[in-house]
Amino acid sequence: MHIPMSSPDITQAEIDAVNAVMQTATLSIGPQIKAFEAQIAAYTGVPYAVGVNSGTSGLHLAMIAAGIGDGDEVITPSFSFIASANAILYERGVPVFVDIDLETGNLDTRLIERAITPRTKAIMPVHAFGQPVDMDPILDLARQHHLIVIEDACEAIGAEYKGRRAGTMGDAAVFAFYPNKQMTTGEGGMIVTQREEWDALFRSLRNQGRDVFDAWLNHTRLGYNYRLDELSAAIGVTQAKRLDALLAKRAQVAAWYNARIAAIEGIHAPCIAPTTTRMSWFVYVVRCADGIDRDSLMQALQARGVPSRPYFTPIHLQPFYREKFGWRRGDLPQTERAGDTFLALPFSGVMTESQVDYVCQQLTECVGEQGEAFRDRPDV
Repeated sequence: MHIPMSSPDITQAEIDAVNAVMQTATLSIGPQIKAFEAQIAAYTGVPYAVGVNSGTSGLHLAMIAAGIGDGDEVITPSFSFIASANAILYERGVPVFVDIDLETGNLDTRLIERAITPRTKAIMPVHAFGQPVDMDPILDLARQHHLIVIEDACEAIGAEYKGRRAGTMGDAAVFAFYPNKQMTTGEGGMIVTQREEWDALFRSLRNQGRDVFDAWLNHTRLGYNYRLDELSAAIGVTQAKRLDALLAKRAQVAAWYNARIAAIEGIHAPCIAPTTTRMSWFVYVVRCADGIDRDSLMQALQARGVPSRPYFTPIHLQPFYREKFGWRRGDLPQTERAGDTFLALPFSGVMTESQVDYVCQQLTECVGEQGEAFRDRPDV
């Protein structure tokens, strides 16, 4: 049985939308991006949405809007995709990594206040795997210390925290639409914000620094080519119309997994926090118990035709961050434990129940083989 790691949910409607754009003369900054932005703004309930060519681009522009500059500190987790911290470095800021709660993989909010210094300018929580961070303590700290809050919601469109949508609680938030995300535009992202002045700034920055009233080839500020093209936006328009259905399909696959994982000794299913009123399943990540060699388990699964991935490799242990900031193993114990024991299984909204059955059957057998090998060791 062929089991892909992930698969986008593409229908004829998306294909027709792209073909329709190809029959026009407008392939960038046209009606599709405007429609897509309006849809995401309406879905989240945030007044302003600005399409960009990736989640990474969105996070970079959010750092500019937050005023991050030389030596300014941004509190964020190391347990994330590397783009979160890289966006801070693009503006010469300093990512200050705070450890996580091992159960959820999200920031341990109890540790944030002690990381705040006179140089702290912002907090960037990351809603890992589609589960919102416990935001109220973060928002309280931000008010007390006059800090900007940027939500990295790249993995969490549609998720809800105490009934509030992920991406609606900070000064700005960023969603991403890579092919493995809940909805896709191929490549692409969206910044949402409550601030009208930031909306105008984002639109200028994504378009080489050109302001609304600038003449052709006149540019008010340093900007970037972060535009989302009309073909990608057309896919986004179609996917956004299906978003709740896409999320429901992923939730069904997660439910199939949950039922089967519960019977596999040594493998822990994802933990949903009481504050999460809606999970937006991005990936399905299990945690290997003590005594399970995660990397050997991955190799055994691959030999049986089941791909899997470590999720995540902590940012602070990446070679560049070690060299630049002197981070080392032992600095963030829970983050490192998650990096050593978390395992992403094949997951998408188009996965079938029989495919989930196959993955879990192979996982059960591979875990069992590890146990037998452990018991047969002469030093045990």
